[in-house]
Amino acid sequence: METNFIHHQSAHCENGVASNLLKHRGINISEPMVFGIGSGILFFYLPLLKVNHAPAISYRPMPGFIFNRAAKRLGIKVKRIKFSNEKSAQIALEENLKNNIPTGLQVGVYHLTYFPDEYRFHFNAHNLVVYGKKDNHFLISDPVMETVTTLTEAELEKVRFAKGALAPKGQMYFPIHIPTDIDWEGAIKKGIKNTCREMLAPVPIVGVKGIRTVAKNIPKWANKKGNKIANHYLAQMVRMQEEIGTGGGGFRFIYAAFLQEAAPILKNEQLYELSKEMTRIGDLWRDFAVNASRVYKNRSSQTDVYNSLSKELLHIADLEENFFKMLKKAI
Repeated sequence: METNFIHHQSAHCENGVASNLLKHRGINISEPMVFGIGSGILFFYLPLLKVNHAPAISYRPMPGFIFNRAAKRLGIKVKRIKFSNEKSAQIALEENLKNNIPTGLQVGVYHLTYFPDEYRFHFNAHNLVVYGKKDNHFLISDPVMETVTTLTEAELEKVRFAKGALAPKGQMYFPIHIPTDIDWEGAIKKGIKNTCREMLAPVPIVGVKGIRTVAKNIPKWANKKGNKIANHYLAQMVRMQEEIGTGGGGFRFIYAAFLQEAAPILKNEQLYELSKEMTRIGDLWRDFAVNASRVYKNRSSQTDVYNSLSKELLHIADLEENFFKMLKKAI
């Protein structure tokens, strides 16, 4: 069982899977366009929910939201199925492959044997495509990898039914309806408006206000819990930003590329300038990650490091607030 699926590498797993599955169905849509239409930029801070013994910080919506939003706005129907047991999950996947249907899966990262050891930890919202089976090995297109790979039946079963937060429960998904005509302009505008609404939300744990809340809490972590715990929180924040979710600088660069693609479709020159500004903000997120990593690795030469990081993040929040207000006005 092997489909004529073509692997394309991407920066982020869910965008990449969505783009690759839709390209297979004849829609030439890039990763940035999926991301922008699907309103992939988000920030929320849930201090009462702990991930790896640190407050939950996310730079993106819940798993599946980006593809679902993009599909809905493009008029595409996507089928998602979860399973109560491993056997029924494997039967359903193999049936898809027999019918020449490459299939997206949500999986756990920890037991992905082709991942480098430093990237294998307990995170259950990774996405990949299974596009065939040969000699009892499933053929895998993981969009964050340069080339295709394989997993045995047992290995794939293990990652499909990983335990813990966001347990995938064997989830698989694939497009079942592609419209003959797509309103690209309408889909892009809906995606941008939704992103602006969420990033400018008037609550202290979401969007720009959520970034400010975290910024103000960084010195408090050190004062109330000590440097060791504060450094662990910073390490988890950077991991979520740059390794798991691509959510700091990486997402900003993808969004900048989306605005560049959207500008000629919407005939809006202002989006080019906003794209440049988003790239600049992405650079500042990367700088913040580097400076934070120096702190938690005890390699920083700065004094008053926690207040310095706080001010750095507050500056990013100010720039993002101004950016999303301008973007909202532009469309």
